[in-house]
Amino acid sequence: MGLRVIGAGVGRTGTESLRQALEQLLGGRCYHMFEIIAGRRDHVPVWLDAARGEYPVWDEFLADYVAAVDWPAASFWPELLAANPDALVLLSVRDVDAWWASASATIFSPRLEEQKARVGFPPDWPDAVLESRFDPQWREEGAAKEAYLRHNDAVRAAVPAGQLLEWAPGDGWEPICDALGVAVPDGPFPHANTSAEFQRLLGAPS
Repeated sequence: MGLRVIGAGVGRTGTESLRQALEQLLGGRCYHMFEIIAGRRDHVPVWLDAARGEYPVWDEFLADYVAAVDWPAASFWPELLAANPDALVLLSVRDVDAWWASASATIFSPRLEEQKARVGFPPDWPDAVLESRFDPQWREEGAAKEAYLRHNDAVRAAVPAGQLLEWAPGDGWEPICDALGVAVPDGPFPHANTSAEFQRLLGAPS
């Protein structure tokens, strides 16, 4: 069936909340970095190959999923859109300063490097993806912010307006449900994987 939603927003833009929301709305699994952390270590070399331009057959690789959000999939939104031309592209965004504050304290934190070593991830994961698909200087604030803005502008420029939904944390269910043509659930929109929660996972004070 292919992906119905391609999340083009980078990490720390509400992607785990989106994952939970999309799984509820679409009744299927949504790909997220947590899939790899939770056990799909076999996906790591596939993404590293993709960072070098050696792409998988996307429909086969992501055959178990109806949507994809977060790193590393968001870095490959053009390729995923080419493989799923009818999918909704969901660009999750937040203020660039707020994004950097969250990213630098969580997914770009040196503590994450320590955790990677402890659990046995390859030393180039996910650095090689970030360097080739985001910016070689992604650890530096200025370069990372410029890359974040450049990424979002590239999505806006390339995706037809009727196929693109720009969404920010706090927008809730309605824009997504309207774009997908589904009913708005009765319950609150998920709110998950806050910076404080992520820092606790890293063993850092919140």
